[in-house]
Amino acid sequence: MAKKINHYSGIGGQAVLEGVMMKNKDLYAVAVRRENGEIAVDTEHYKGAGEAMGLTHIPFLRGVFVFWDSLVLGMKALNFSASLYGEEEITSQKDPIDAERKEKILMGITTFISFVFAIGIFMVLPYFLSSLFESYIRNNSLMAVLEGVIRILIFIIYILLISCMKDIRRLFAYHGAEHKCINCIERGKPLTVENVRESSRLHKRCGSSFILFVMLVSIILFFFIKVDSVPLKVLLRILLIPVIAGISYELISIAGRSNNIIVNIISTPGLWLQRLTTKEPDDEMIETGIKSVEAVFDWKEFLNDSFGYKIEDEEENEVS
Repeated sequence: MAKKINHYSGIGGQAVLEGVMMKNKDLYAVAVRRENGEIAVDTEHYKGAGEAMGLTHIPFLRGVFVFWDSLVLGMKALNFSASLYGEEEITSQKDPIDAERKEKILMGITTFISFVFAIGIFMVLPYFLSSLFESYIRNNSLMAVLEGVIRILIFIIYILLISCMKDIRRLFAYHGAEHKCINCIERGKPLTVENVRESSRLHKRCGSSFILFVMLVSIILFFFIKVDSVPLKVLLRILLIPVIAGISYELISIAGRSNNIIVNIISTPGLWLQRLTTKEPDDEMIETGIKSVEAVFDWKEFLNDSFGYKIEDEEENEVS
């Protein structure tokens, strides 16, 4: 019944503390397994800046807003899962409105600091490290490649280091559960624990693949930076981030919708990287991912429309 090719579902998500966040259009849900074993699901609407301004249909420009909205929504989901898992929900505060306002301010500050930190570590630091070899390498193109290789190595080392932490390993396992749930329905299988367990934990639309695209696109764009001033070189690298994000988003969008052999080839490095950023989840993690999907997406209707899979008919046959 299930086909080998993927059908684009439009849903995406990320792992959170002891849970999974799934987003479908402007609706998102965070499913978290509490310490007592119960799965709590919170569903809300989220309209990003790009969608509010009607810019989500403009190629390349939309990627900039999607990138920023993903950071903001990701931090929001992580903060919610942390408070929910710790049984410290906003409703327990004396003044819920004031507590929520403080949380938004804290989330904004945290997102900004994280963004600045990422720029410094993954954009600026590789340039200064590669500049140490300028006396040995006179070719600007080779220097751009060297800088890109150093950037990728820093990212891989960073992933390997944080993977040593128990909480991060569990986060990566929930990341795997997220991918498995999406792969399950996009390959035409009913969303059950058994089917999800058998699905791949690698997905071409993953944020890890997006980051790798960002690094590869930056190598190409930095070919064209022909200035001698060091401060100006650093500034241009920062200013080009929106351009890099816009191009990378278009590439990841094409990869997520196509099974073209060329697209599959350029997606392969990102899938390799996901072997580091995802782990095999247990059944409880899979159940949490399924709850998150079902809160925002009618997978039965999707299988019926995309694969002609009649869930109701199958259930009737099982009863009879």
